[in-house]
Amino acid sequence: MVPAVSQRKPPDVIVVGAGAVGAACAYHAGRAGLSVTVVDRGPVAGGTTGAGEGNILVSDKEPGPELELALLSGQLWRELADALPPDIEYEPKGGLVVADDRERLDALRALAAAQSAAGVEAYEVPAAALRDLEPHLAPGLAGAVHYPQDAQVMPALAAARLLRASGARLRLGEEVTGLLTTAAGRVRGVRTTRGDLHAPAVVNAAGAWAGSLASGIGAGLPVLPRRGFVLVTEPLPRVVRHKVYTADYVADVAGDTAALRTSTVVEGTAAGPVLIGASRELSGFDRTLSIPALRRLAAGAVALFPVLAGVRALRAYAGFRPYLPDHLPAIGPDPRVPGLVHACGHEGAGIGLAPATGLLVARALTGGELPGWTRAFRPERFAAAPKEARPEGGPP
Repeated sequence: MVPAVSQRKPPDVIVVGAGAVGAACAYHAGRAGLSVTVVDRGPVAGGTTGAGEGNILVSDKEPGPELELALLSGQLWRELADALPPDIEYEPKGGLVVADDRERLDALRALAAAQSAAGVEAYEVPAAALRDLEPHLAPGLAGAVHYPQDAQVMPALAAARLLRASGARLRLGEEVTGLLTTAAGRVRGVRTTRGDLHAPAVVNAAGAWAGSLASGIGAGLPVLPRRGFVLVTEPLPRVVRHKVYTADYVADVAGDTAALRTSTVVEGTAAGPVLIGASRELSGFDRTLSIPALRRLAAGAVALFPVLAGVRALRAYAGFRPYLPDHLPAIGPDPRVPGLVHACGHEGAGIGLAPATGLLVARALTGGELPGWTRAFRPERFAAAPKEARPEGGPP
């Protein structure tokens, strides 16, 4: 008699995407007692996460649901910093948002007052005291606001450590080509380039490719890739102590133009290099380096920190932020397809918002109660999204 071939028991949930958001979903689902398989067509953090700066910010968010998500995530990151290995380089260095004229300072002051009322620590810094916080800042700035709750992690290692701590089974280098459903329209797994994987729940954490993941079963989302570049300098002594950016960065994040927009963002890292951003443009999945964008980034950084004028930029890289039209992520069950849960569309805030997103997804998977402010993230708000809004390119 030929013995029966033993088969691995299907997991409780399949997470599509091995970036920071997918890793956090796997981590919290595992802590909730679920068995998890994570599938990605590339390596861990091979997409948006690997091209990110690792920012954990409250400073760039106006009062509302996203700020609530950011405050919760900041608390969870502080807890994770104690639970995960130190090589995630969690650094609670704080943020400094600077204004170069009185008008921008007044707008920044009003935003900070509203954020403070919502639970954010925000302290105005007069022009005369700026160099106490950042000795190498350019002179002539009107003032700033200091945000002690802003932090940073090394994004790729943070995602990898979350995945390891989750206990999830990883299937890397395996592209998901579609979702499997029952005759009644309920999710029953995913189809991949290596075969079918079965599970009663699937989490769409596919980043910039998340829009098309479920389009074949009528549950697509209008996620678009918003390209951005980062310049990386040679290792330096700590010449930039905080995440420092200009007040117009917040407006650029909330902007809807497809054209290139740049605002100055400069921050040091624990390893020594200085990271310089930020640019945004809707240009599809085109990774071509834009010389005009890089020149703008370099010029802005030198204007803010003249000490960088003689520093070499060793490399530049592009990433794709998963952009949704209302600038809010899609988090939670999709009522069009039972068993499908979305965790995508965080644009440039995915690393910072990942732990809270993962916690909310785990609650959704286990029937837990979600806070009222999460209604703003419901995926069904895009139920009538036009097909032409989907980007070119396949899902992870």
